[in-house]
Amino acid sequence: MLTILGFAMIATFLVLIMMKKMSPIAALVLIPALFCVFVGKGANLGDYVIEGVGNLAPTAAMLMFAIVYFGLMIDVGLFDPIVRGILKFCKADPLRIVIGTALLAAIVSLDGDGSTTFMITVSAMYPLYKRLKMSLVVMTGVAATANGVMNTLPWGGPTARAATALKLDAAEIFVPMIPALLVGLLFVFVLSYFLGLRERKRLGVLSLDDVLEQEKIVKDGEGTKQEAAETVLVGAGASGGSGNGKGGTAKTGGGAGSGTDADAADDSDDEHEDARLQGLDPNRPTLRPKLYWFNALLTVALLTAMIMELLPIPVLFLLGAALALTVNFPHIPDQKARLAAHADNVLNVSGMVFAAAVFTGVLQGTGMVDSMAKWIVDGIPSGMGPHMALVTGFLSLPLTYFMSNDGFYFGVLPVLAEAGAAHGVSPLEIARASLVGQPLHMSSPLVPAVYVLVGMARVEFGDHTKFVVKWAAITSLIILGAGILFGII
Repeated sequence: MLTILGFAMIATFLVLIMMKKMSPIAALVLIPALFCVFVGKGANLGDYVIEGVGNLAPTAAMLMFAIVYFGLMIDVGLFDPIVRGILKFCKADPLRIVIGTALLAAIVSLDGDGSTTFMITVSAMYPLYKRLKMSLVVMTGVAATANGVMNTLPWGGPTARAATALKLDAAEIFVPMIPALLVGLLFVFVLSYFLGLRERKRLGVLSLDDVLEQEKIVKDGEGTKQEAAETVLVGAGASGGSGNGKGGTAKTGGGAGSGTDADAADDSDDEHEDARLQGLDPNRPTLRPKLYWFNALLTVALLTAMIMELLPIPVLFLLGAALALTVNFPHIPDQKARLAAHADNVLNVSGMVFAAAVFTGVLQGTGMVDSMAKWIVDGIPSGMGPHMALVTGFLSLPLTYFMSNDGFYFGVLPVLAEAGAAHGVSPLEIARASLVGQPLHMSSPLVPAVYVLVGMARVEFGDHTKFVVKWAAITSLIILGAGILFGII
């Protein structure tokens, strides 16, 4: 019964968010709460939630301060050279922009942290996608899949977990897998090429100057209409009459202007988008060119300390954010303005993480995860014993999507390795096969980093899921096929 309810809960969640019947935060909270009652453990819901929140609180803290830190680095212009380099390569060509997205995500993924990768990639590429009216789900899908392939780096998490669970050397697991992973990464670039080609056919090719010039013409035209309307209205007011116009409001004489709350909301949204698109503005007031090398060295030191695990990652980003804020914006009003500028992303992402804590807390607390994993493992035919590496590779796709990496690598992988060992299959092969599901895993609703990606890109989680799942699954299967072909798995 727990197995059925576990799969039903996950299926209900995915269907509701993909059909946009519920927001991700609401679904992450209400669906598991409801199923917790169905299981008959509603009285324990509070304990499950508190445990889940406790487990994910460090992650939420890390994401909060990481968003602030990298947001500040973007504000002060640290990543402008990267953006300019990509712009130079892309030339406002949708095909090149999508390939550039995959390339940037793959390069930044070398730091081993998905949240960092998504923050930098979206911050650099969002202005181009938005200016050219390209599909934002293409950006999130390509970035997530590229990061999923690179997430197998020894310091990225899954490889270290597999090595720990099976008491193996991480290098012995990862190094032989490099050819297969390179094939997977090559497929991501091929996929980016065809997705970019589709966008190019839909939108055509413009130079970035053409795009900006068109926007300037439109804005200038709107400004002229606004001034003309206001002139007419003021004139009407001066003569004692009344006037109203679409472009402005009369503030003198007897003129009456028309306006609605909806118009004000639209203006607010436009202003917000303008602020986000300032990644293309070399004259934005937050730039700190004299502090460029300080910020660069601070970022390198932060990432180095993170890789070397000198301190817990949340502590590193907390210290880094505080130092960056103090040095770059020494005046208190400026600091408050910068924090307010990034508050939207911080609240969105941290809210998602804490909501996901309810989902994972109920899954684990009620025993549904253990029951689902046992049902899947017990369902493996005995004749598949000699092929347990292949079985592990296939199972890594759904299991790492529906479970956390900790649950899969520490709970399921040892059982699979034991079953393989009984038929002469090396634990190294099992460990390598367990990595192939990571491209799909990086878009799982249980991965906090994915909420950074869709939140900063302003993409609905359901839209991202519908787009990326098939491509990520194909990427994983290609890595598995390459591993078998090369004799690695």
